[in-house]
Amino acid sequence: MINSLLAMTKNMHTTVSDIRGHVGEEVELKGWCYNFRSSGKIFFLQFRDGSGTVQVVYSKAELPPDQWDLLDQLRLESSVIVSGVVKAEPRSPSGFELTGTFFQPVQIAEEGYPIGKKEHGPDFLLDHRHLWLRAESQWAVMRVRDRIITSTFEWFHENSFVKFDTPILTPTSCEGTTDLFEMDYFAEEGQAASKAYLAQSGQLYLEAGIMSLGRAFDFGPVFRAEKSKTRRHLTEFWMMDAEAAFVEHEGNMAIQEALICRIVEDVLKHCQAELKVLGRDTAPLQKVKAPFVHLTHKDAIVKLRELGSDIGEMDDLGADDETLLTQQYDKPIFLERYPAVVKAFYMKRDPQDETRVLNNDLLASEGYGEIIGGSQREDDYETLMKRIAEHNLDPKPFDWYLDLRRYGSVPHSGFGYGLERIVAWTCGLHHVRETIPFPRMVNRITP
Repeated sequence: MINSLLAMTKNMHTTVSDIRGHVGEEVELKGWCYNFRSSGKIFFLQFRDGSGTVQVVYSKAELPPDQWDLLDQLRLESSVIVSGVVKAEPRSPSGFELTGTFFQPVQIAEEGYPIGKKEHGPDFLLDHRHLWLRAESQWAVMRVRDRIITSTFEWFHENSFVKFDTPILTPTSCEGTTDLFEMDYFAEEGQAASKAYLAQSGQLYLEAGIMSLGRAFDFGPVFRAEKSKTRRHLTEFWMMDAEAAFVEHEGNMAIQEALICRIVEDVLKHCQAELKVLGRDTAPLQKVKAPFVHLTHKDAIVKLRELGSDIGEMDDLGADDETLLTQQYDKPIFLERYPAVVKAFYMKRDPQDETRVLNNDLLASEGYGEIIGGSQREDDYETLMKRIAEHNLDPKPFDWYLDLRRYGSVPHSGFGYGLERIVAWTCGLHHVRETIPFPRMVNRITP
């Protein structure tokens, strides 16, 4: 019964994405007018419905006078119902065109649509983000974003990972609470309210999940309160974390490599029209195939100094260093074995060099920098206690996390990716603010 109703709903009108199967037939489309022009006797309506765009050509001689008069009242972004006969049109971006037979407005938009044909600055566009999302370029970005999410879920389910939901409200963080959004939580009677924080990662909770499920991943919004204004940072963004039991450092990187190859392959396969709208040169993406480049942190420092950077031997890489390094290769780069002093307490030390950890950052090609951070996790209880003390962290909030090392601890590894950074890379965008429907930044929380 439900399937019949769904089929009935779908068949009530055609979508632009379906018209290739209706050449020579009359179809009805429902959507919006994003542009138009008229010669007096011929009216060209640029139509979009979310699935794609197509031109509808009306002739005054063939359209009822009352409908032609309604066309004359049309304004940008009016919602409309159109009908027409589908014909192949090689000059059209969609490859098709409609010879209009019927026109009906649903709502005639007000005069003066804010986002006109002239150039607008980023602040103006972000102030009108709710309308800017209708632009063809933003339509394309959101569809690529959706494809990346879909590919991520598909790949994980094909490789025995289980979706595991981790909390957004937490009593502590993975790496201290300096850059977290703090809030008052409920208070016990006669006591002050306790503190809670908006999550910056689901990693610690995923580590609990894999002791039940073996392999798990989460996907959801996370929050960072650091006052960064770079083109790679948002205060609210979407992150995927994955963990796997009995997987060590090398295996962890192999999982990351396979996932990124699948994502890029699927974007190239399913989003050709969107990438064309964005003017994305796909040649660099076609080179994203295994094996990726591998560099140790130590070797990367040597190379960066040769390229003119003044980075120190034990420094973490900044955005400029990442950009400089990725411009030297046409594939993503695994940077491994960072100094322990610049990394989190839970990362397992390199048995060959105790001053370094078994971690990696994955840097996207073309100067886009870090898209993944991962590591093998410390699985020994006593060692983990020692690391917590070395980082001057209170062990009490981590007591439940330490239980994972008390009861059936195993070698395990994990990683997290920043969705918006992957979207920016695959779409060829300069700033992550265009990669999320409503960006939240240090200086922006509206609309």
